[in-house]
Amino acid sequence: MTTLEYLKSSPNGNFFLLAGPCVIEGEQMAMDIAGAIAPVCASLGIPYVFKGSYRKANRSRLDSFTGIGDIQALEILRKVAVEFNVPVVTDIHSPEEADMAAHFVDILQIPAFLCRQTDLLTAAAATGKPVNIKKGQFLSPESMQFAVQKVLDAGNNQVLLTERGTTFGYQDLVVDYRGIPTMKNYAPVILDCTHSLQQPNQSAGVTGGRPDLIETIARCGIAAGTDGLFLETHPTPQTAKSDGANMLRLDLLPELLKRLTAMRMTINSISN
Repeated sequence: MTTLEYLKSSPNGNFFLLAGPCVIEGEQMAMDIAGAIAPVCASLGIPYVFKGSYRKANRSRLDSFTGIGDIQALEILRKVAVEFNVPVVTDIHSPEEADMAAHFVDILQIPAFLCRQTDLLTAAAATGKPVNIKKGQFLSPESMQFAVQKVLDAGNNQVLLTERGTTFGYQDLVVDYRGIPTMKNYAPVILDCTHSLQQPNQSAGVTGGRPDLIETIARCGIAAGTDGLFLETHPTPQTAKSDGANMLRLDLLPELLKRLTAMRMTINSISN
């Protein structure tokens, strides 16, 4: 079974889930998060992919935490995959990183700000791994057909698209749910339920999040027909070394997934 076949393999027609920490902070943390999510997903018929960036290359400040070391973090991702028998996904930021990361992970993710970079897309495609392209905040849903086509033209037909909101003014993001059915014409679509809630925190001079609205975003995405959900989670978001303001507290995830699964099953029954 290929990775994309696995994502579509839910016996009850459920969505699939990409979830994990923003960045790999250490082995025990990664194992704890995967160990908490994997059995819940298995019980609900949710195909699960562990998400974790091995390095954050786009932090706002030069002194921000970016990672524990590329190979060390990638080896942790591989260990998670083996230990819990789930695929793993990570971001890449340059063509040179594609082949390195592909030795350790199952899906390569293209960050939103880099989604039009031809060299990066074709390098990711050349690995033969599925490529998840996050839609740039500055692009229309229709524009993503060209990013998909670059991967296809490079000989790789395993493409996913992730909606993560559109810039509204400065920094604030708004999800236009019309984009989900539009982009499903090009590839399976994932909705990012955490980064799409970023908004400016003027007093702190940084971008914050609204984790209290994660369920709202996810519910709307399921109603609009998203194939998968993406979210970042951490046992204690307030101590996370990256993007803590966006993340869902890990202990809140199981009940959220149960509610979202119930909603998906209801929509499936209506659609059928």
